[in-house]
Amino acid sequence: MPVELNMFKTLPDNPISRWLLIFLLLVAVYFFNDFLVPVLGALIIGFASWPLYHRLLRLCRGKELLAASLAVLLVMLTLVVPLSFAFAYAFGEIKDWVELLIDVNRQGAAMPEWIKALPALGNWLTPYWDKYLAEPQALSELVRLLSGEQLGNLYRWILTLGSRAFHLFLILIFMLITLFFIYKDGQILARQLDRVGESVLAGHWARFSRMVPATVTSTVTGMGLIALGEGVILGIAYAMAGVPSPVALGMLTGFMALIPGGAPLAVTLVSLYLAGSGDTVAAVGLFLWGAIELFIVDKTIRPRLVGGPIKLPFLPTFFGLVGGVTTMGIVGLFIGPVLMALLVAIWREWLHSLPPETRA
Repeated sequence: MPVELNMFKTLPDNPISRWLLIFLLLVAVYFFNDFLVPVLGALIIGFASWPLYHRLLRLCRGKELLAASLAVLLVMLTLVVPLSFAFAYAFGEIKDWVELLIDVNRQGAAMPEWIKALPALGNWLTPYWDKYLAEPQALSELVRLLSGEQLGNLYRWILTLGSRAFHLFLILIFMLITLFFIYKDGQILARQLDRVGESVLAGHWARFSRMVPATVTSTVTGMGLIALGEGVILGIAYAMAGVPSPVALGMLTGFMALIPGGAPLAVTLVSLYLAGSGDTVAAVGLFLWGAIELFIVDKTIRPRLVGGPIKLPFLPTFFGLVGGVTTMGIVGLFIGPVLMALLVAIWREWLHSLPPETRA
């Protein structure tokens, strides 16, 4: 039986029942819209850590309640708590940046001599600096052109993020609760999904259902964990080199590491800042350390960790990052690329199902 007919076979035969079921699903999506982000976040963490959870379950002699509780506790201690402290500290540093920009906007700032001395780049930047930074209130106009908001409004928006801490805390609690039940009842849910998937997608489900967990694990491990590690290591290197705001810059480097070539660009820019500030030894040391560390990660660690069927190209990665952040906030940094990886996996599975003579 064709897949399309098999799909409709799973729905009620009565048209009224079908529309009622569709209506209830739409109502559920509407009412549970706010829970979408924590549920997706919990699913991604659960997929990525499922092999480790199985080891923990064996150590707990098959006691799922105990194993799930310990797994959630480990996620909190190794991921949630450190990231929360890092975000809180970086938030304070970012506020200092914005306050500095507001002061520059109020008084204007002359172009530093070391920027002027940069070969080719200095001459190219000089007219733009004179236009947008040297004169009072000029920076505000640049910010308005780029973001559509005044600089003062952006500062107030950053301050209001602190007032949303309780909302973020609730999202975190919902995510951890969902993660607990994913660990505890994951095998039951997987069997139920297999039954539904086989009735809808027939022969395609066997390949697709095994490809999704591998794709999510590969994407999260190959992008998320490596980006997190590079942010931490290079943030420590920034602090040792005497770079201002090392925590915020380390987190920014971690975010840029999600994009191919982003981390080397961040290290290079920070090294140029140190060199321009007169600390040539620290600049050379930071650049060499970053180059060696990134080379080791990209040539040895990343290929071993990324073992899934999908290696996401640059453009879907970029779209996933931007789309994820704009729709889901910080969690979207990981959800967006994962969803794009799943779309690529579905596309390749579709191509695989076509007759050989129709493939490009």
